[in-house]
Amino acid sequence: MGHEPDATWLANTMSNTAYTRHPLWAILVETVHEMIMYAHHKAYVRSVVLVDRPDITYKDLALSLGIPLGEALVLLHELRHEPEG
Repeated sequence: MGHEPDATWLANTMSNTAYTRHPLWAILVETVHEMIMYAHHKAYVRSVVLVDRPDITYKDLALSLGIPLGEALVLLHELRHEPEG
């Protein structure tokens, strides 16, 4: 069986967004978007968390908000790559 990505792999690829090319990325994004609190978490991270801690890691965000690592990863990716305006 092949080597599956783990938290170390994700941490090592955070800076270049290689994780978005993983076949399961689209499934993770779809799952996170269906979470009841997704929109509220995204708004809070955008308006509060990233203002105070723009370089927060997905691990620290997950711990701070008590959310799954996958949700934190998707939130930070979306917010850091959305067009400004």
